[in-house]
Amino acid sequence: MKKFDLQGTGVALVTPFHKQGNIDFTAFGKLIEHTINGGVDYLLCLGTTSEYPTLSRQEKLAIVEYTIEKVENRVPIVLGMGSNNTRSLVDEIKKTDFSSIAAILSVAPYYNKPNQKGLYSHFKAVAEVSDVPVILYNVPGRCGVNISAETCLQLANDFSNIIGIKEASGNISQCMDILMNKPQGFTVVSGEDALVLPLMALGMQGVISVTANAFPKQMSELVNHCLKSNMKKARVVHEKLLPFSNAIFEEGNPVGIKAALEILDITPSYLRQPLVKASKPLQTKLQTIINNIN
Repeated sequence: MKKFDLQGTGVALVTPFHKQGNIDFTAFGKLIEHTINGGVDYLLCLGTTSEYPTLSRQEKLAIVEYTIEKVENRVPIVLGMGSNNTRSLVDEIKKTDFSSIAAILSVAPYYNKPNQKGLYSHFKAVAEVSDVPVILYNVPGRCGVNISAETCLQLANDFSNIIGIKEASGNISQCMDILMNKPQGFTVVSGEDALVLPLMALGMQGVISVTANAFPKQMSELVNHCLKSNMKKARVVHEKLLPFSNAIFEEGNPVGIKAALEILDITPSYLRQPLVKASKPLQTKLQTIINNIN
């Protein structure tokens, strides 16, 4: 089994599109270089921010292949692999070539809303077939179901290859329960950019960030200050990034971050339906915030 250190700053990459709707690999390469040069510790490929549900199987394979070629082993690559069909997900994991993949991030099953026993059973099946470390992803606002602290801790104790969780519940009490009772070597990272400072102050060890698409250097600085317990310096960066991290989610993700990336001339802002481009007021707001950060 491979080893992977989840600590630090991961970036949940967007998928740039041309106006015609096909993937803009030139812009994608530019984004990869921007984030690596900005100091992120690893890349998340095919996460929620990638508009994963709108991508065909062929496009997903092409994105992974391109990412591996472009990264050239400079930073680890985490692959998003989640489904509300456990059997289908297990089959997909079995068929996947993980030779250049450091770990998988697996979101809780969405829409069909399993109970805690069902969630445990789902992730048990994932852990038993995965040849790489597994990171749980708890995001109740998108999935309609919450991985409880008890279920998370049971999975962490029962499966050595479940190495951490991306926690985006926003429930501080639940986060504290996990942090206080987790087994050694189990890593908890934030799934919410706006809460990186307070959650790391409680003991989390990093973030898988949307903001880092646009501002990898600043987000990495924030996380590194927190890891060194230099909260005074961390707060300065946090307060500078906070308006941006809040604004990019006002009209949904990745609507806001794609608008910001276009303003920064990194990638175009085209999206696939059912998502639509950011409104003019949000674009104007983001321009002002970006000017203040830069």
